[in-house]
Amino acid sequence: MSRAHDHLIERLERILGPGGVFHRPADLLVYEYDGSVEGAVDTAAPVAVALPTTTEQVAAIVRLANEFDLPVTPRGAGTGLSGGAVAQRGGIVVALTRMDRILEIDPEDRTALVEPGVINLELSEATIPGGHFFAPDPSSQKACTVGGNVAENSGGPHCLKYGVTTNHVLGLEVVLPDGRVVWTGGRAGHAPGYDLTGALVGSEGMLGIVTKALVRLTPNPEATLVELAAFPDVESASLAVSRIIAAGIVPAALELMDNLTIQAVEPAYHAGYPMDAGAVLLAELDGIAEDVRAEGEDVAVLCRETGATSVRVASEKPERDLLWKGRKMALAAMGRLTPNYYLHDTVVPRTKLPAALRRVAEVATEYDLPIANVLHAGDGNLHPLILFDRRQPGAVERVLHASHELLHSCVELGGALSGEHGIGTEKRAALTLVFSADDLAAMAGIKNSFDPKSCFNPEKLFPAGYRCGEVRALRAQALAQKLGIYAM
Repeated sequence: MSRAHDHLIERLERILGPGGVFHRPADLLVYEYDGSVEGAVDTAAPVAVALPTTTEQVAAIVRLANEFDLPVTPRGAGTGLSGGAVAQRGGIVVALTRMDRILEIDPEDRTALVEPGVINLELSEATIPGGHFFAPDPSSQKACTVGGNVAENSGGPHCLKYGVTTNHVLGLEVVLPDGRVVWTGGRAGHAPGYDLTGALVGSEGMLGIVTKALVRLTPNPEATLVELAAFPDVESASLAVSRIIAAGIVPAALELMDNLTIQAVEPAYHAGYPMDAGAVLLAELDGIAEDVRAEGEDVAVLCRETGATSVRVASEKPERDLLWKGRKMALAAMGRLTPNYYLHDTVVPRTKLPAALRRVAEVATEYDLPIANVLHAGDGNLHPLILFDRRQPGAVERVLHASHELLHSCVELGGALSGEHGIGTEKRAALTLVFSADDLAAMAGIKNSFDPKSCFNPEKLFPAGYRCGEVRALRAQALAQKLGIYAM
């Protein structure tokens, strides 16, 4: 180890104590990855991992990183799926999992003040007895942190009715790239001036490190009903989705699983999914009891009209929980079918779901790869699971080519690159499919205004040619050309 490295570790330990710094190669190994498929994103080792417990410690770490001219990568639980928490240029990883306190629950204002390491599900479990819950509920909610949800603007099954993370964040305490600590937003909700909270949510740790979040809590509904509709194929199930929304019904959640997913889930969790169904639709309705009953009847009728072979109603909590357990554990169940899977994330307009799912089936055939479909059907967010065995020569390459085809197809259908997993390094090269050069330069300009040295989570989001230093060069070149024109 170099003297500079030893000096850095010594300084970090002064800030955090010996137990707050990891720097040995064996300790750093786990921080080279997030939840992404190896090969889809690059892995990289940090110089050190810092585990602060206070905002002041985070600010001190950032100032120290500036002194040593090292990049900083914030990290939550590491459950992300796009490489966002990987230290692409080394430097210091700031792991926020020890900042895990719920500081305040205010049932009158319907808010909670939490540190970034609070587990998503634990926040809802803490607030439900008081009559509220935290609505964003990604499938990883048993492990993912609120700070990670803020960084990726996470969604989940219930975002159809309740919205994604940005709809539930009122204010943030943030450490900026120069080490300053600022607050954005607040309890009043709508404040004059630029919406800096909105800019920070979903910025993938590239603009600041969140050290506290003031989040909105949602009242527990009076009644909840879950319906499981079985269909002969995914096309009829996806048609039912459009019919339900077109009828003016907005379920709390509307999830679709195909037969391959059912084959993995049902034998493992016995959720009650018909094994012979081509697809199942899981619809949750909540609100005033009378409205829920009426909408439940309407949803059942619409499902039968579009080809449902059966509709099962679950009004009791244990039965609802079991149906949802099957959905939430779908990814874990894939291990019954294959050693590895690549979970994709893309979005199409709801009316394009049948076409998108047909294309998924075509890609599965073209690349000889089984693809299981699990999707937030209500808002068109597809999660194709490409199943493979990485031990087979060329398997990872085939998966990545298939993934590229799926992404292109969804964009051609008018879709988006990501619904909730973020861009990170996984999809940064694909941004040019959707955004123009001017769009990307404008985005890079925002990054540059927060982080002119590009020290926070570098090498993420932007494709080559649009990262901060490159954008500055492009702008200088454009200005020189204009001045040359004016001088003529």
